[in-house]
Amino acid sequence: MGKRCDLCGRSATAGASRSHSKIKTLKRQNINLQSKNIDGIKLKVCTSCIRTIAKIEREREAKKLVAKPGKKVKSGKKSAAVSSKKKASPAKKKASKK
Repeated sequence: MGKRCDLCGRSATAGASRSHSKIKTLKRQNINLQSKNIDGIKLKVCTSCIRTIAKIEREREAKKLVAKPGKKVKSGKKSAAVSSKKKASPAKKKASKK
């Protein structure tokens, strides 16, 4: 029941804080553990593992959207190739007037 991630096994690290007179005081840097229910099991998981799990779930959902052949994805922007006329630059307009 120590402070250890159940998925990756990370635990606290040891460090030293130094005073102005260079006296070393040992300290313990704990990891950021959160209790999460994953597949119905309550686990103590570090925040980096939570981010990794969320990333995997997002990728899985994206693959499901791409895999459906009958589903069309709407894009909000229209293409810029709609207009066939190109605008002349101001330098070309001046040259054509002379």
